[in-house]
Amino acid sequence: MADATDVKVLDGNTFMVTDSRGDIEASAAEARGLFAFDTRFLSRWVLTVDGQRLRPLSVDRQQYFQTRFFLVPDTGSVYVDAKLMVIRERAVGDGFREELTILNHAHDAVELTVRVEADSDFADLFEVKDAVAKKGDYFRRVERGGLVLGYTRETYSRETKVSASEPARVDEAGLTFTTRIEPAGQWSLDLEVVISWRRDEKASGRPKYERCRTRARPDMERSLEEWINAAPRLECDGDPLRATYRRSLVDLAALRFWPPATRGRSMPAAGLPWFMAMFGRDSIFTSLQTLPFVPELAATTLRALAMQQGTKVDDFREEDPGRILHELRYGETVVFGERPHSPYYGTADATPLYVVLLDEYERWTGDTKLVRDLEQHARAALNWIDGYADLMGNGYLAWRRRNEATGLVNQCWKDSWDSISYSDGRLPGPTRATCELQGYAYDAKVRGARLARLVWKDPAYSDLLDKQAAELKRRFNRDYWIKDGEYYAVALDSDGSRIDSLTSNIGHLLWSGIVDKSKAAAVAGHLLGPRLFTGWGVRTLAEGELRFNPIGYHTGTVWPFDNSFIAWGLRRYGFRAEAARVAGGILDAAVFFDGQLPEAFGGYPRSLTNFPIEYPTACSPQAWSTGAPMLLLRTMLGLEPIGEHLIVDPALPDSIGHLALLNIPGRWGTIDAFGRGQVASA
Repeated sequence: MADATDVKVLDGNTFMVTDSRGDIEASAAEARGLFAFDTRFLSRWVLTVDGQRLRPLSVDRQQYFQTRFFLVPDTGSVYVDAKLMVIRERAVGDGFREELTILNHAHDAVELTVRVEADSDFADLFEVKDAVAKKGDYFRRVERGGLVLGYTRETYSRETKVSASEPARVDEAGLTFTTRIEPAGQWSLDLEVVISWRRDEKASGRPKYERCRTRARPDMERSLEEWINAAPRLECDGDPLRATYRRSLVDLAALRFWPPATRGRSMPAAGLPWFMAMFGRDSIFTSLQTLPFVPELAATTLRALAMQQGTKVDDFREEDPGRILHELRYGETVVFGERPHSPYYGTADATPLYVVLLDEYERWTGDTKLVRDLEQHARAALNWIDGYADLMGNGYLAWRRRNEATGLVNQCWKDSWDSISYSDGRLPGPTRATCELQGYAYDAKVRGARLARLVWKDPAYSDLLDKQAAELKRRFNRDYWIKDGEYYAVALDSDGSRIDSLTSNIGHLLWSGIVDKSKAAAVAGHLLGPRLFTGWGVRTLAEGELRFNPIGYHTGTVWPFDNSFIAWGLRRYGFRAEAARVAGGILDAAVFFDGQLPEAFGGYPRSLTNFPIEYPTACSPQAWSTGAPMLLLRTMLGLEPIGEHLIVDPALPDSIGHLALLNIPGRWGTIDAFGRGQVASA
């Protein structure tokens, strides 16, 4: 696994993870290397000077796609009295370019041997995670003063080409340079790594850079500034919130990727390192979070997912007509049918959420053309809910894994194997209908009815969906409600019994609107009660449940994404102060992560720790954690589109003070929103 000292640079689904020297020495089961399109193109990249490894002094993380390493020869002791400084400046994007500079601070000239060792195991990302052996053939060749590393298996081919701006002695393990540097002088060269992942092309492309006379400069910096300047401007009293907001914008830019079929439009990948790909649920949630800031991501997500919507019944991929994908991959195991991810459809929530996003996008932007273009896709998604997803025959959306070998046991957002359990720790049967899925289904029907009435001009279909939604809400509040505890069961089991754990899922019910008003206060009380609320945020599983673990993946950690939708749900039911407390806790936690919220952090109470405890293997950056501060800003300011207008109804924690969000885009053009913190902090 990558660790906290690793250095990451990324651009879309191309990313590089190294140690603090900028070197890669990857084992079969760790996420170091240069990756693109689910393949590791470099598993070794090691720099030596006169046969010595280098010692890191500092790392300058300039941009998400660019970093600099400041290094000296290792003296073998705690004292550093180096006469040489080595600077590695690297920028990634369709491969990478590295500018290597050596400064001579000595009074005498030096003659040096500089070597870069390179190798690749061409591991599929699933092979890295599971340490699976390769089945194809490797090759290496010296070609036109550079090194080509390759891998083939039948018609499948991947290549990495390493070249340099200075003459080198090239062998099958790397490139060697000799140089003389005068006193107070320097020596530089450019190293370029080009990748090929398509079967029908060789390594002949170029990374995303302009070549200047004296050095390589990335052309992405201009794009990043344009991205940030186009987003709403945040003004507030405190620096931490401004830093968190900018970090979110930068990380969201970093996670953009351009699927081949989207014609140059970007959508968010899920997260580094394991999830730099198209995901249904993650991309939808992130698009919902960021609609007030960058609505174009939602439009691309809707189009891209429609193009991959299920059309047939396929148990290996768990595909059904109308079902929205879970994950789309391009690696070797997918190409050869060893994994079902081309795409894999094993998620139960992405399909109703697709309709939710389509409606929310139209409410913000007024883009009825896209809604008309995607009408048949939305109808297919709504049909899936009542047809293929009603596995119990009781009108509830459920899942049961059909691919027993590699499919997901749990197909909700808490998709780890033990995330759904009874209060006494028992695991349920194979067919499970979690509560939030019913909320999403209800919301999809309500929103689908709106679109049918206003855009598709089908009043009969609109009336049918409204009727189905009302009936679902009535039955749900009867069948899932646990009277003794005054909360909703996390799920129904295969036999229809209530799975009685208290979880954060009940917050998503508030967001969906399926909760009876008479029950909302009790739900809010649990969310802000000591069993679920830590002061930093709401835990995934309540303290006191047998499987509770404050550092368990879905069994007690705090997920910023989860909390952003919980806060949105609390606002929907009028719990303004409670929503502000949740938002304040998460934004306070962000300060301890330098504004970059991780996938999850420990569910320990704030009274126990003065800072949030890091979760050991959390993805970072992760799209829906990056989007969480944006949705929390929307929630705190009470932003709600009503017709051609944007309603502003602020309720902010008193720790924030004055807050202004300027130039919010939408069907109204642009508008400014203002608020002042008045709610007591956690």
